[in-house]
Amino acid sequence: MSRKSTFAVFFGNRGFFPASLQSSARTEMRESLEKLGHEVLMLDEGTTRHGAVETPAEGRMFARFLRENKGRFQGVVLCLPNFGDETGAVAALEDAGVPILVQAYPDELDKMSPELRRDSFCGKLSVMDVFGQYGVKFTALPPHTVHPSSEDFAGQVDYFDRLCRTTAALRRMTVGAIGARTTPFKTVRIDELALQRHGITTETIDLSCVFERVRALDGEAAAVRAKAEKLGDAADWSGAPPESLPMLSRLGVVLDQYIDELGLNALALRCWTEIQEQLHVSPCILMGEMNDRGVSASCEVDVGNAVMMHALAAASDGPAICLDWNNNYADQPDKCILFHCGPVPWSLMTGKGRIVPHAILDNALPPGCSFGCNSGRIKPMEMTFGSMLTRDGRLEFYLGEGRMTDDP
Repeated sequence: MSRKSTFAVFFGNRGFFPASLQSSARTEMRESLEKLGHEVLMLDEGTTRHGAVETPAEGRMFARFLRENKGRFQGVVLCLPNFGDETGAVAALEDAGVPILVQAYPDELDKMSPELRRDSFCGKLSVMDVFGQYGVKFTALPPHTVHPSSEDFAGQVDYFDRLCRTTAALRRMTVGAIGARTTPFKTVRIDELALQRHGITTETIDLSCVFERVRALDGEAAAVRAKAEKLGDAADWSGAPPESLPMLSRLGVVLDQYIDELGLNALALRCWTEIQEQLHVSPCILMGEMNDRGVSASCEVDVGNAVMMHALAAASDGPAICLDWNNNYADQPDKCILFHCGPVPWSLMTGKGRIVPHAILDNALPPGCSFGCNSGRIKPMEMTFGSMLTRDGRLEFYLGEGRMTDDP
């Protein structure tokens, strides 16, 4: 499990509500978030009235607090112990630069007298309305009001934590395009400038440079031996030519060099047919290995889905898989066969795979030139699927949920 997000907590206030609501909220919110594994940053209670924000001046104080702590938090929890003031909230958070979760305390039916009631239900609607007017992005989750100690709030925080991790992962990320897109695969064309406008840098590496490094690399180098040991333990190589493992180990080390040199968070590789023709291997098992250690790797220079995989991995705190929606499953409209050539992360397989030749490319290549596909089964599990493309300068994503089955 990666480290959970740190949250800065904002408390909204309306002065004619009792101060005790603010004091108890500070204690309850800190205790709940820390119990859920999150570090918490709060404005000192003496900086403003009760450490909360009502006026624009107090909002500017909170904005300064966020600037002073920039880089220490990945999200803001906007807590409304009472109605709160929309203008102060905008002044405080319009430049927060991180996701904002809007939380409102529930009223209790036996505590509706003027000295006890909160009106946070209404206040949350007002804050969201005015945020929309100012273009301040925020997250609001059902139910509309939740107490920080409730299971509902714990669920909201889990969702928000994943959102914050995903947002942080995509900001200033670098993705490598290794090799040129193969001409027939126009479905993976991507607009690098659109990516850059969203903070995603694309670095390109020519395959000829990769091949040159692989050939120059000492097969007895410590990094190559370590890679060979790791790959050798991960799958059954008994059916592969003896030269396949050493070559894949050298290729893996070279890809690691580019990852380190260029600071790549993800990569997309031109995986056929030059690698098979020049190095006499298929790189599929390397793709699984990279995904398992947190470097999202997609096939066929699919840069868009390398970015999507990086987002999915951040949200799930685990590896993603690059697969094709490949075949219908008999006459079942809500089931299909997901397939690819063996790049599945090892941790998501039912057991050790078997290194085999590329079943499709093998028909067009000399014998023994396409080993490296890791053949096996994916674990039955719940899963989230997604994809990304660029269109007219925009990044477009889709997401859905499904289940990997154990059907034959």
